[in-house]
Amino acid sequence: MSFFERLKTAASTEWRAYTEHPFTNGLADGSLPEAAFRHYLIQDYLFLIEFARAYALAVYKSPRLADMREATAGLSAILDVEMNLHVKLCAEWGLSPSDLEQAPPAAEMLAYTRYVLDAGMRGDLLALKVALAPCVIGYAEIATRLVSRPDADAATNAYRVWIDEYAGGPYQEVAAKARTHMEHLADLYATPAREAELIAIFKEATRLEADFWEMAWRAGKAVA
Repeated sequence: MSFFERLKTAASTEWRAYTEHPFTNGLADGSLPEAAFRHYLIQDYLFLIEFARAYALAVYKSPRLADMREATAGLSAILDVEMNLHVKLCAEWGLSPSDLEQAPPAAEMLAYTRYVLDAGMRGDLLALKVALAPCVIGYAEIATRLVSRPDADAATNAYRVWIDEYAGGPYQEVAAKARTHMEHLADLYATPAREAELIAIFKEATRLEADFWEMAWRAGKAVA
């Protein structure tokens, strides 16, 4: 069993709550309230800003030049590609860049991003990558599940663009590379004695990711 599979097995309850949250099912069949998705889009933009900081930290924490280059590529992908795509997607929902940048950060967004940064500050590059994994690798897994649903690509599904983005080849490749790199780091630094610590980081990061969905889900229910 690979390192990532061991993490998921140990955190199976948290992983299921995250990857199968009602928010994600609402994306698949188009039933998610618009207010929930709009709230998610705003907070996810703020989230990406903080994730860029995490990748900048990964450069500093990298023990090898190859690791530094991998982290730099991730940072560039967030700042130069993903954030621009996010702005375009938000524009389709009537959200301007100023709407995004001036929005107050939600407690759930701050909790998760601060946890990731703290894990990276306290630990090594592997600990940081484990904290990042639920987002980077989890989104690819979630989108792969959703895209197979009957209504995911229906013309009436307003969320099909989001699903296609994360189920598409470019993002799936990003996630696969992140997993391969984490597996390599685990081969080097994940001793049996340390694995319990890494599992604890993964569990908490996954729980905080589920809280992020729940935050947006509640926003949609409040309007309804």
